[in-house]
Amino acid sequence: MPVARTHCVGLVGVTGRLVEVEADVGPGIAGTHFIGLLDTAISEARGRVRSALINSRFAWPDARVTVSLFPATLPKRGSIFDLAIAIAVLGAAGAVPAQRIAAPMFLGELGLDGRVRPIRGVLPAALAAAEAGVRTVVVPALNAAEAALVPDLTVVPVATLAELVGWLRSDDLHRLPVVADAASLSQDAEQAEHTEQTEHIEHGGHTEHRGHGGPVEDAARPPGRYGGDRGTPGPDLCDVAGQPMGRKALEVCAAGGHNLWMLGPPGSGKTMLAERLPTLLPPLDQETALEVSAIHSVAGTLPPGRPLLTRPPFMAPHHSATMAAVVGGGSGGVVRPGAVSLAHRGVLFLDEAPEFATTVLDSLRQPLESGTVTIARAVGAVTFPARFMLVLAANPCPCGLQGTVGHPCKCTPAGRRRYLDRLSGPLLDRVDVKVKIGRATRAELLADRHFVETSATVAERVRLARERAARRLAGTPWRCNAEVSSSALHRDFRLADAAMAPLHRGLDVGTLSARGLDRVLRISWTIADLTCKDRPGQAETSAALALWLGVD
Repeated sequence: MPVARTHCVGLVGVTGRLVEVEADVGPGIAGTHFIGLLDTAISEARGRVRSALINSRFAWPDARVTVSLFPATLPKRGSIFDLAIAIAVLGAAGAVPAQRIAAPMFLGELGLDGRVRPIRGVLPAALAAAEAGVRTVVVPALNAAEAALVPDLTVVPVATLAELVGWLRSDDLHRLPVVADAASLSQDAEQAEHTEQTEHIEHGGHTEHRGHGGPVEDAARPPGRYGGDRGTPGPDLCDVAGQPMGRKALEVCAAGGHNLWMLGPPGSGKTMLAERLPTLLPPLDQETALEVSAIHSVAGTLPPGRPLLTRPPFMAPHHSATMAAVVGGGSGGVVRPGAVSLAHRGVLFLDEAPEFATTVLDSLRQPLESGTVTIARAVGAVTFPARFMLVLAANPCPCGLQGTVGHPCKCTPAGRRRYLDRLSGPLLDRVDVKVKIGRATRAELLADRHFVETSATVAERVRLARERAARRLAGTPWRCNAEVSSSALHRDFRLADAAMAPLHRGLDVGTLSARGLDRVLRISWTIADLTCKDRPGQAETSAALALWLGVD
């Protein structure tokens, strides 16, 4: 019998690599042999695939079965290859036409009863398939909406192996009358709601999706991440009264993509401010939404029924989180993205930051500079995107009462110093905006109620500021002021000597480092964008310096 070939995708981080699956059924002692640098999950696939075929009423070849996954040098992990292996074996045995399985790509895990189970990483796998020129992808039915986000890709979801074989043998899903009815109903619903991004043609467990690749619709926020389910009011900036400086710092950070450190006693509103930062950020565009969703697809954290994340993510790990949980990692050769990657193009909030392990805090320094995190293992290195806004919140001392009226602090000077020293100087030097959050009095709360603004009002100013920055940065690889390189700041966006005077004084007296100078310049450009000025002046650079130093 001839060798049958089909295709699958191996994931390395969030990057998909095309894998050719070959099966040969030939003479020799009956047995099944897998080759191609496989892990335990794929080696165990011989049992899953054999049981799935037999329980789907297909005969397992009584011959020597050899399955090869090419390239052999690429490490392959997980059960994503089950469906491709089964189809390749059926093609080599003559149960399905070999020419019908050569072009499509098959992704999915098989149950022992022949069901096609959902898997992680379908979105990056589908993106890799489209980049490789594949036009048809077969995926588990529960992953169909995720794969259909990729434009110009025909997605054929299946629920069982038997249904897939029937489709491969007939090559005409549209002969089924129920499919045509379902297609018309889906199209009617699509025209009525104007929210669907895929065509839906359903017959039992079968559905065909064709991604349009049009504008991204604003999907609902994941439950518990932005304050509730669809229709439930989320957090709003107007909830935070008595903290005008905190709200202003939040607006500046949202407009320029800057990092933020808040220092204040418990109950002063630090966590409330941090949770409202995502409400000020603009929605993700098409390209960024796919990039963010691909990371969450690999991690298995996509919310059910919402495969596309169109809002900036917000991650708030507990202070007991390990290095692997925050930066990324794993055991057994499986590397998963950490909180820094799950917060890509969003916000990473570390509440009670000094309580985190020092090694975890210092590990943030490299991704804050490069926007990526590289995890090295013996079998190779994996790189994940990690371009996020860092928000740190800390108490002034272990008891949190330093500086509060009527509640004397019980900590020793050495204890207070050791507590805040856990936030290293190099880490704080990478934080653009530093603000002290004090407890508001009753009079301050009542007076500030007349000046609070809703998130929608502030978000509109943020949007306009980002648009000004985008026009200025057109033709460059940067999206916001916080990403502009040091060389560009001093060459292409050089300020006048009068505007630089406060910063030169800071350099002379040692209150400002070279890295701090660049960060102050970026903040000054953001303040100018918020005030609709073409270039920062001395007022903007002075205000930016005050924000960086954390002075009132």
